[in-house]
Amino acid sequence: MKIILKKDVHGLGYKDDVLTVKDGYGRNYLLPQGYAVLATEKALKILNEELKQRAHKLAKIKADAEAAAKKYEGVSLVIAAKVSEGKNIYGSVGAAQIAEALEAKGIETNVKTVFVKAAKELGSYVATIQLHKEVAVEVPFQVIAENAPVEEKVVEAPKAAPVEEPAEEEDFEEEAEEAAAE
Repeated sequence: MKIILKKDVHGLGYKDDVLTVKDGYGRNYLLPQGYAVLATEKALKILNEELKQRAHKLAKIKADAEAAAKKYEGVSLVIAAKVSEGKNIYGSVGAAQIAEALEAKGIETNVKTVFVKAAKELGSYVATIQLHKEVAVEVPFQVIAENAPVEEKVVEAPKAAPVEEPAEEEDFEEEAEEAAAE
């Protein structure tokens, strides 16, 4: 069955793509949900005319996405998570945590544009931010233990951002006060 997508469908395609899908998938899911229409000759002519009229708008949208992609250059994240005795973390680090960490760095990111395989252990991972169907950015991130020794955080701080350094100095002061109290 040949269809024209009316909305972006994750894992299938983007709006205005002409695709061939299995009959049951198109007839039972895509068409009733309003995600697609049948690709008849008339529908294809209408689509081509709309694409011609929107060509300059689409070019501007892509240029805006490429400009937004420059905000992510050189960005790497360090995300703290609660950890069991091993390297396993409680729960997982997913798109919501990545978006929160980017927001904290001043980069507005929609959670729906972040694609990442859930991180369930400590280590380094890569998240993909899909800004446009042709523009995607990869953001490296590292999952560390929430209660990690201070030395480990000091090593990671320069990679994340120099803004976090004053907060770590406060941690040293708090630890010194706690040690003195004991």
